[in-house]
Amino acid sequence: MPAPIEFYFDFISPFGYIGSVHIERVAAKHGREVDWRPILLGVTVLKIMGMKPLPLTPLKGPWLDRDRERLSSLFDVPLRKHGLKGVNSLAASRAFLWLKARDEALAKRFAQAIYARLWLDGVDITPAETVIAEAAALGVDAARLGAALETAEAKAALNDCVAAAVDKGVFGSPFFIADGEGFFGNDHFWMLEHWLQHHHFNPVQGQPSS
Repeated sequence: MPAPIEFYFDFISPFGYIGSVHIERVAAKHGREVDWRPILLGVTVLKIMGMKPLPLTPLKGPWLDRDRERLSSLFDVPLRKHGLKGVNSLAASRAFLWLKARDEALAKRFAQAIYARLWLDGVDITPAETVIAEAAALGVDAARLGAALETAEAKAALNDCVAAAVDKGVFGSPFFIADGEGFFGNDHFWMLEHWLQHHHFNPVQGQPSS
């Protein structure tokens, strides 16, 4: 069976949310599973790349607003611009990895619930209480998860996951790796699908080259 498609995401990214929905459709179409792996844009974009948050970048920020709307419509993934300030995904990402180590399918459902809470309902996912409540709604022991989130093990698991992603060249959300090939952004889904179908990047007879 082919290896899963690696999906790197940060909950704070609306583009990551769009990608989280569409990658499952693409994977199912091509008989693949999806391995969800959290990253932190505060590490990859701000610290390592030395860039300011893209929404605050002159010229590009307004363009991204429009691109978010276009991609949401094109991929049929409704979302709302929540307007919240200072949202971070530390607690949610630690909880995801804690759940993934125990039940990968449950962890994915949790991630989808967290994404929906932020990008459909406009609820701040920063507080640990919000994260724990979403997990509890899926049947997770709230007390156990709450105790785990601030442990050294939970913090190290997320740090290690982000470091491993950086070692593979992952820098943004969404980012996909299939069979060793990396693809960044929802606008590269066409290239990812070409790769999954043909395992090369040459033009295919009868198909457009761009």
